[in-house]
Amino acid sequence: MASTVLKDFDTWKKFLGDRVAKAEKMGFSEETIANLAYEIGEFLDEKVDPANHSNRALKELWDVADKDERHVIAKCMVKLAKTSV
Repeated sequence: MASTVLKDFDTWKKFLGDRVAKAEKMGFSEETIANLAYEIGEFLDEKVDPANHSNRALKELWDVADKDERHVIAKCMVKLAKTSV
């Protein structure tokens, strides 16, 4: 499942959006969700080679960003994911 989710950006957004919605229903704060998104971004940056152009562009942004900017990217991905549910 994970490899399928990461190959298509729209599938990734929907997958992330579903997880964000579930976390909100469980009572997680927006800040906690954004921090989790940051941790996922760090993991993906270290362990996963982007499988498509959209993910490659996101990785390149992540790679040039400092820690604070990466947190902003993570928050933006959470917002984007919410529109994909």
